[in-house]
Amino acid sequence: MSEIAIVGAGFIGLASAEALMRDGHRVTLFDPSGVGQGASFGNAGTFAPYACIPVNNPSVFHDLPRFLLSNDSAFRLRWGYLPHLAPWLMRFLISSLPRRYEASAGALAALLRRAQDGYAPLLAQPELARFVRPRECLYLYSNASSFDAARSALDLRGKLGVAFDVLAANDIRALEPSLAPIFERGVLFKDSWHFSDPRGFLQTLYERLATQGLKLERSTVSAVQPSADGAALTVDGAARRFSHVVIATGARSAQFASQCDDAVPLDTERGYHVRYPGAQQLISRPVGWAERGFYMTPMSDGIRVAGTVELAGFNEKRNCSLLDLLTFSSKRALPALGTPDSSWLGFRPTLPDGVPVLGRSSASERVIYAFGHQHLGLTLAGISGRIVADLIARRAPPLDLAPYAATRF
Repeated sequence: MSEIAIVGAGFIGLASAEALMRDGHRVTLFDPSGVGQGASFGNAGTFAPYACIPVNNPSVFHDLPRFLLSNDSAFRLRWGYLPHLAPWLMRFLISSLPRRYEASAGALAALLRRAQDGYAPLLAQPELARFVRPRECLYLYSNASSFDAARSALDLRGKLGVAFDVLAANDIRALEPSLAPIFERGVLFKDSWHFSDPRGFLQTLYERLATQGLKLERSTVSAVQPSADGAALTVDGAARRFSHVVIATGARSAQFASQCDDAVPLDTERGYHVRYPGAQQLISRPVGWAERGFYMTPMSDGIRVAGTVELAGFNEKRNCSLLDLLTFSSKRALPALGTPDSSWLGFRPTLPDGVPVLGRSSASERVIYAFGHQHLGLTLAGISGRIVADLIARRAPPLDLAPYAATRF
């Protein structure tokens, strides 16, 4: 039995804690915000095993100028952030070349094929399974040309084992009659589902683990000092030693990787959501609008409209035009919506190739990385936690981790 520290108490950190405690380890979580805050709080709530197409893909060479200059774009760059972002953006463009894009898609698909198995131990617990809503995600296109442009990505999904059905306008209306009749094509992704309350799921998981000995410290970790026989964390200015340390703090993980001799080009995607209270009966499943870059997900407290990408670092100031875009577009898609009662801004981790970092650090095998999951932290939490536990137990992980190594950069 080892003393293990996990930096980060979101989906990846909690899933890692659960897997490690099943192996008999003592675990302490460190997160100044507490359980399930940050990106784990405000996501779309979707379990998306189909999401193997990274943002970095060949279409960006054609679309990027429009994304960055259009007021209707769901992809934004704050121009004052460009000098800092430029090296990342260059890597992103290189990763969008066809061969590299297909390699990223393959790496994501390999993880996603194991995502449901990763969740199996968690969802075997009735108090956690009650948060699951087993309805497939519906992804929509408002015109045939947009669907045609997405065909190559759908074909690649099919080659990588993703199961889906293509729907015509009548099929869409039969599934979700409250939607406006503006969608010409749809894709229904099989084996997908969503959480009714992602934060509630994590809080329930934490409470169950706490009864088994999990500790949570709402303290700030400023540094990790790796060594051959363990690692020390600097916590609120004081050194704390552990047998192993897991870095699972999302967009804020780069400083810890740097302290472990790994230069990881991690940056931040600012994501937004708005909530329509009491409207969850209008749709029965997550519904995404491809051209507008968002999902509408029915949750226990209403419909959450989540999406958009803004490259602007950790600036806390909200971009009201993106919140307005989410509100306008969601009401266009679902006319019966009323007025949103709340909004949210969060910081997703983003890597130029769209693939998370999973594996050992360069400085010490006692420091394990599990970060950079971008839009897939919820989906890949279970399998990422299993990989963390396998590495610490010196078991063979369920797949080759070379594509996810920090050293690939």
